[in-house]
Amino acid sequence: MIKRIETPTPFAVGSVNCHLLKGDALSIVDVGTKTDEALEAIRVGLKQEGYRLEDIEQVILTHHHPDHIGWTDAFPNAEIMGHIYNDAWLRRDPVFIDSHYDFYMHQLQIEGVPEKFFEWPKRMTRRPHMMGTRPLTRILKEGDEVPGHKGLYAIETLGHAQSHLAYWHEDTKQLLGGDLLISHTVSNPLIEPPLMPNNPRAKSLLQYNASLKKVLDLPVEIVHSGHGAPILDAHALIEERLERQHRRALKVLQIIEELGPITVYELSAKIFPTKYETELGLTLSHTVGQVDYLQSLGHIVETSDERGVLHYVRA
Repeated sequence: MIKRIETPTPFAVGSVNCHLLKGDALSIVDVGTKTDEALEAIRVGLKQEGYRLEDIEQVILTHHHPDHIGWTDAFPNAEIMGHIYNDAWLRRDPVFIDSHYDFYMHQLQIEGVPEKFFEWPKRMTRRPHMMGTRPLTRILKEGDEVPGHKGLYAIETLGHAQSHLAYWHEDTKQLLGGDLLISHTVSNPLIEPPLMPNNPRAKSLLQYNASLKKVLDLPVEIVHSGHGAPILDAHALIEERLERQHRRALKVLQIIEELGPITVYELSAKIFPTKYETELGLTLSHTVGQVDYLQSLGHIVETSDERGVLHYVRA
């Protein structure tokens, strides 16, 4: 049995879904944002099913973003499960947290972003004060069966987050999808630091597309999403999203062909003329994703100038 519990957030994304699972174990998938309002919504949702916070035996996380990982501390008797990337946040690992500044500063520099924006990386720590502090007690990875829920398997679905897992139950053909697929909006494939600071950055859009294609290979009938209503025709929505992404990339290719050599920052200003500065993180992540995608198809070539700033031209 899967019961949706909708919880408020202070973010533009709106409410986030937690899902109560009843099996051999009583579990909750995702735990909202660390606000009093979200905790009360969880309490009320559990009470409607006859449970309390203390009754939850397992907290299962889809990914580490603050609207999903806030209340790990609220379930005193629960194991905490998820992708290993979550654990660095929950433990407040100082090496990992400190690596964010260097990572994002390097990204700004190679993307050709003006120095007036160099204060921005100081804000890119994912609001750790809005996340729980209880670390993982069990790490889940691709193909692991979730304890207490026979036939429910973790699927690594990176892209929107470097910690993202979805949970697939073949017998019921249901997917607990987190933010992999949302009915009313497109999940942003976000540029995030690697778990090991010296590793290269992940190509988030390519990861995200591959994750969507994993779902296309499943006979899924319903996706329980991290936001909004359940999705009843996931395959059609995924096909539409992939096609729309390809069309957007071809428009970006036209800009590069007309204006190249061009930096990521310059390209972002053309793609998002009204938002490229006010929503710098999102617009740059989107633009880097398009560049990665076009490179993967062999449509553009990357060069570097004497300052290490990357430029892109039509192949």
